[in-house]
Amino acid sequence: MFFDRPGRSLGQHSVAVTSQAAQGIPENVSYRRAGVSFAAVHVVGSNNSMAPWTGKTAPTPQQAAEVLERTAASVELIRDTFADARQHRDRAVVLMMQADMFDPTENDPSFADSYAFAPIVQTIARESRSFRRPVYLFNGDSHVYNADAPLASGSPWLSFYGVAAPADNLRRVTVDGSTGLDDWLKVTVHPDRREVLSWTRVPFAP
Repeated sequence: MFFDRPGRSLGQHSVAVTSQAAQGIPENVSYRRAGVSFAAVHVVGSNNSMAPWTGKTAPTPQQAAEVLERTAASVELIRDTFADARQHRDRAVVLMMQADMFDPTENDPSFADSYAFAPIVQTIARESRSFRRPVYLFNGDSHVYNADAPLASGSPWLSFYGVAAPADNLRRVTVDGSTGLDDWLKVTVHPDRREVLSWTRVPFAP
């Protein structure tokens, strides 16, 4: 119901997008603009939705099947987005998703609570490293603004997710959310700067 116009984005100013609607996942979309390849990827919190539902002690078979199918499609979208960016010699790649796979508020993260993110993280790391140009990952979920480089050299997330080599060109931004929200994040693409993207937190109008 929510994605009832495959091939068009949501928002006040809708744009044409490439969609995985034919695979039954219309929310996975990509598009190119200003020399940048963008992709919105359906990756959610609670271990990519593999956390047991209320009243359950383990994921149901239907739950596991949905996660496996969606994750495979998301990995495909990420790979295709980077392939298109290389083909068009784009200056950057931007990935957007809900899940915070590198939650800085977790003092002692457990792989048992995060294993379903591993294929996504490993794909992002491998593709970013191969791309060699700026890559930006925007996510929500942990709800507190943060900007870091979670897969850079020396990051503990590399061994946590079994990533073979760092991706120093990946920047990650967590947008504000949940309660007490008083600003929104404005992202600007700069066609003539080395730093392709910049962002600023804009207070809500009184």
